[in-house]
Amino acid sequence: MECMTDSLATAVEDHTLDGPHGPLRVRIYRPASPTGPGLLWLHGGGFLAGDIDMAEGDAVARGFAERGIAVVSLDYRLAPQEPDDAGNPGHDGVHYPVPVDETVFAYRWVLDSGLASGSWAIGGASAGGNLAAAASLRLAHDGSAPALAVLAYPTLLAVQPEPDAELRAALGADPAADRFGPSAVAWMYENYLGGPVDNAPIYAVPGRASRAELESFPPTIMINDEVDELRISGEAFAASLRDAGVEIDVSTEPGTLHGHLNRPGTDAWTATIDRCAERINRLAG
Repeated sequence: MECMTDSLATAVEDHTLDGPHGPLRVRIYRPASPTGPGLLWLHGGGFLAGDIDMAEGDAVARGFAERGIAVVSLDYRLAPQEPDDAGNPGHDGVHYPVPVDETVFAYRWVLDSGLASGSWAIGGASAGGNLAAAASLRLAHDGSAPALAVLAYPTLLAVQPEPDAELRAALGADPAADRFGPSAVAWMYENYLGGPVDNAPIYAVPGRASRAELESFPPTIMINDEVDELRISGEAFAASLRDAGVEIDVSTEPGTLHGHLNRPGTDAWTATIDRCAERINRLAG
């Protein structure tokens, strides 16, 4: 176990668990002034990229720890990645259900870890938000739902409805933001699933869950990006949760493109961390 302490006295430790598919690395963030609750956090990266060192992993976890929340950041196994056009190497990888299995395992581990004195939430960003939602759904169906789901601009549907005219115009005005069209999203899920998206299980595509399947889903806070086609799947899932009687707080962070938690120090980053931390810390009550 590697230990270090940052300038704000958050103790950080890397630890390897005996996971369901082999060694599973987690990074533990112990707050200097704990408030009680804990958060299992999952970075994004389209299921095939990212790690616990990226800003969406490390900076976000530190941000929550600075607000008193014990955090365990999960280095889940990634889907395959081919070499890119610039010649950067790809990697072999895994398919569903491996990352969901690892998330469920890690959540059950944190419950017995003694790292937090209060309840535990599961959260994630983008593809990590999908895994957080999927694990929450599976745990809920097992009768052990987390206390809260924290979803940042999640992808939850493999086939999304068309954007409305306002979002379509905003995406068209910013080519850098227009990167989650139907073919890109379908490929992302096919790569994750290792096959077609038709009839994909709800634990891979939580946005397909029915009202009855969502009734035991935990209370949820969701913050979407404004100029982001994945916002469609987040808003659709939020509507399904509301229809199932689940407590849901959904909002859009103004002026953001997809992945704003990868840009620490911005007003949007701070606003999102503050808002989610406030909701997590309410679990202490």
